[in-house]
Parts: sequence; structure tokens; C-alpha cells
Amino acid sequence: MNRLNFFGVGPKIGMILLPWLACTIILSRTSSQFFTFTSDNNNNKLLISGTVLLIVGLVFYFSAVRCLLKGLKEIRLVTNGPFYLCQNPLYVAIILFLIPAIALLMNSWLILTSTVVGFILLKIFLNKEYNDLESYFGTDYLKYKSETPEFIPLPLKKWFKKN
Repeated sequence: MNRLNFFGVGPKIGMILLPWLACTIILSRTSSQFFTFTSDNNNNKLLISGTVLLIVGLVFYFSAVRCLLKGLKEIRLVTNGPFYLCQNPLYVAIILFLIPAIALLMNSWLILTSTVVGFILLKIFLNKEYNDLESYFGTDYLKYKSETPEFIPLPLKKWFKKN
């Protein structure tokens, strides 16, 4: 059996999402009058909200990276840390936290379209990653997959599970 790839389907998603994000940022900077949430350039609410999302996203992302690297080194299924909350915390950090943070900090709703594009790409490409994990970890992965949300980091099934 081949070793699992740290990057998974991330590069495939990134090849499309990063140029899309770059275009939205460039358009937002060059034509800001069309894409702003608010015309008030000194909107502290956007700045505070964006900063909070950015911090949460970075903590979530780097926590997931740390757990994933440890799991790959030990050759085990990672189900702790951010992986306890959802199956795809690296993608969640980028799509639900970091991209919206950039949109708020830059005061641009156009950048938020990158979240939609990222989610669609994730749904298109993720089955390959799931198949690899199932082949590698078997029933342990299937159990984890059935109990842990795919994307939204709220594992209600785990929290309300009867003991």
C-alpha cells in the first residue's frame, strides 16, 4: 500500500481556487466601488470581524497541520484536534475562515465568491481522498466518517451520542 499524501487533493483545488481568488482580489482593488460591503472605508466592524476570522482560521489550520503531520509520521488515522470537529479541517480553515476574513478585511463581497468556488471544487475532488482513506484505514475510517461532519465543524453526533 502506498503512503498517504499530505497534500491530498489540495493541489487540484488550489490550481483553480488560487487564480480565482487572485482575480477577485485584483478586481476588488481596481473596481472597489462595485464590490464593497459598505461604502464606509473606516468600518471597524469589518476590520474586527475579519481579524477574528483570520486568527481563528490560522489557529484551526496550523492545529490541523500539526495533527496531520504527526498522524502521517505515526501512520495512523487522525481523529483528534480539529479532525475531531470535522473531516476536512484544512479545507474548512481556508474556505470558511481565511477567505471570508480576507473578504471582510478588504471590504469586498466579490472575494466571498471564492468560498463558493472552493466548496464546489472540494465536493468535486474530495471523493478520491475519501477512497484513499477507506482503502488505507478500512473500517476505522468508515466509523470516523459516519460520526464526524464532513465540512461544518460541529460534531453533533459525537456530542449527543449515548454512552
